[in-house]
Amino acid sequence: MLTPATIGLDIAKNVFQVHGIDSDGKVLFRQQLKRGRVLAFFKKLKPCLIGIEACATSQGHGSLRSRLRAAATSGSKHRRCKVHSELAR
Repeated sequence: MLTPATIGLDIAKNVFQVHGIDSDGKVLFRQQLKRGRVLAFFKKLKPCLIGIEACATSQGHGSLRSRLRAAATSGSKHRRCKVHSELAR
């Protein structure tokens, strides 16, 4: 998979839509991910800018945001990043 500069993540209850573009704005991928595959998908990518849809249900996905941030900033599952505790509040 190519390395995206920006990813748009449309969150839903069970299926998420992911859209990745490079620094020139060229579409690299568009795909649907089931809830259980989202974290594994982002672990494969290098850190990049991620835009997440903000809606009434987005607060329920706080733990997913925390895990994505922790996966991007931590080399181990046991270490926690500083932001993780703030997002969990």
